[in-house]
Amino acid sequence: MLRASFNEEELFYFKIACSKEFMTEEGMKQAYENLKKNKINALVVIGGEGSFRGVTEFSKRFDIKIVGLPGTIDNDIYGTDVTIGFDTALNTVVEAVDKICDTASSHDQMFFVEVMGRDAGFLTLRAGISCGAEAILIPEVESDINKFVDYLENGYRRKKTSNIILVAEGEKEGGAFEVVKKLEPYLQGYDVRVSVLGHIQRGGAPSAYDRYIATKMAVEAVFALINNHSGIMIGIVNDKIVHVPIEKAIKLHKTIDIEEVKIIDIMNV
Repeated sequence: MLRASFNEEELFYFKIACSKEFMTEEGMKQAYENLKKNKINALVVIGGEGSFRGVTEFSKRFDIKIVGLPGTIDNDIYGTDVTIGFDTALNTVVEAVDKICDTASSHDQMFFVEVMGRDAGFLTLRAGISCGAEAILIPEVESDINKFVDYLENGYRRKKTSNIILVAEGEKEGGAFEVVKKLEPYLQGYDVRVSVLGHIQRGGAPSAYDRYIATKMAVEAVFALINNHSGIMIGIVNDKIVHVPIEKAIKLHKTIDIEEVKIIDIMNV
């Protein structure tokens, strides 16, 4: 059992919601008064860029130690290979697409499946590789419509009429419905369906891996506070715990591995 030099009441695990009130001076002051009233002097904040921005501004104004844990299904936070929630969402997407594949194959249909990821395509990319999608459309890679049309024509010549195309909701051409609308002239001969997975990607029981990394990060967050660290995010890089300045995690951009994008093309030659 972990022992610490402070009372249990002094440490509070807090997840900042998307609160406009909190981002005002009055809202932050009220939050600080509530924390002091309950003898809380440190926050472990689980969230993404928005939560980290909010708590960073909060800590600049008030005497509160903060440690961040990256928690988002988008997996787009700089300074960590993986975020809490990503693996669970990935498994949910793959399970759903596997079921859609059964229908696509039995009825010779082409499915455009919309996956969450407003500004990041990590979830769509990993899901596409994992479930053997014929193509993916993600925000980080400029959509080459001509290349996609060539793919469709080649597939039609091979009499391949069952296909799974994954589309990130933030894809520059639009979501799945918008993409299908723009490609409509080239989809003749295909029985096209659109499926938006929606918020099922955010729910469900956490995967074993998510439980593992969440626990590992949480323990490190407590030790960081015990050792008087603040203003850092706990990350995992190459399966090792790392400390990353929260402001660095906010300012810098995590990039897609282009080599992973190429895997989709290689698998569908």
